[in-house]
Amino acid sequence: MARKIRDADLDSRTAREKLSIRGRLHYRRIQTNLAIGYRRLRGRSGTWTARHYIGKGEYAYDVIGEADDRSDANNVTIFSFDQAVEKARALSTERANQAAGIHAPLTVEAAMAAYITHLDHNGKQTDQTERTAKKYIIPLLGQYEVAKLTSEQLNEWKAKIAAMPAKGKRPFDPVARKSSANGTLAKLRAALNLAFHAGKVPSNQAWMSLKKFKGVDRQRDRFLSVDESKRLINAASDEFKPLLAAALQTGCRYAELCRLKINDYRTDSKTIFVAHSKAERSRHVVLTKEGVELFENLAAGRRGGDPLIRRDDGLPFNTSQQVRRMKLACKNANIAPITFHGLRHTFASALILAGTPLIYVAKSLGHSSIAMVEKHYGHLVKDHVSETIRANVPSYGFTAKSNVRTIKRG
Repeated sequence: MARKIRDADLDSRTAREKLSIRGRLHYRRIQTNLAIGYRRLRGRSGTWTARHYIGKGEYAYDVIGEADDRSDANNVTIFSFDQAVEKARALSTERANQAAGIHAPLTVEAAMAAYITHLDHNGKQTDQTERTAKKYIIPLLGQYEVAKLTSEQLNEWKAKIAAMPAKGKRPFDPVARKSSANGTLAKLRAALNLAFHAGKVPSNQAWMSLKKFKGVDRQRDRFLSVDESKRLINAASDEFKPLLAAALQTGCRYAELCRLKINDYRTDSKTIFVAHSKAERSRHVVLTKEGVELFENLAAGRRGGDPLIRRDDGLPFNTSQQVRRMKLACKNANIAPITFHGLRHTFASALILAGTPLIYVAKSLGHSSIAMVEKHYGHLVKDHVSETIRANVPSYGFTAKSNVRTIKRG
């Protein structure tokens, strides 16, 4: 049995809270050519990384997962120090076996872990993928070998997650659940294709032949009027108001706003620079005069690396901290509940109804083409075109004459 590792700086939450927040990881050697690394993060749980010495002064890294700083460890996506050490040892053994030509069967859980590591190493966000894997993929498929998956098995899994209860107290919506299942399928397919293209499995037929649920991607119907938007901001707490106003002025996602720094407000071009988006494409969002005033006030007298939008304690907003505040603001404003993401739809809808070309809307939202805009907001374009034509085509005083009289009914 492997020797138990002790480390006064890493093996407890209390000890890790005393570590500095820095670019370099805090490492502890656990065996020859292997160390466990911990990265402390501001305002959220830290992460574990395995560092393997591969010779000639070079290292290889495996992201293990989230530390149990704020949640209990589950040894799947959240790891205690001891669990992270054992995972690092297992990864080291796996690397040694691969070097010797010994390959253990690849499981779905291992494929998902490799995909999440791939995303992380390429600078992409992993939070949403990790949550999806933890809830919908690993519990149901994690133990199965990827090479032995069948389309029948995956179809059963797809149907099962589409039938799962809605989150919280929301009523079950079969269309919404199927739409969510489509998104989960896309993440699983991406992970399994990564394994296939890396030569770890001989075929990808089982999951590539799997069809998405059709007719479940709804148009973005729920958005606020200008009056409702004003009432929402006025009804929100002073801490939350800047975040709401920033969302309505930029159309940025919640996570994008949380990551903004003072330096991301560009005074010369009067834009907000979004470095990291869901699609991993950076963009500049053009600001109106009101938007410029908002961000000028938020940035005044502060350092470039500080969070642009912050809570009362000076820290940036974190995961899900908008949910309760949003519900309360809607209640106080006496408007029907809307999610924070609905403010992004409000931004896009306002631009479209004002006649903004779809390519400009797509650019502001961070889409590479107008396809997504047409998919979700195309009905607004049609309505706006119809209203504009009816309002602007002049009347020529022409009335068609007819001998036919309308029969009055009942």
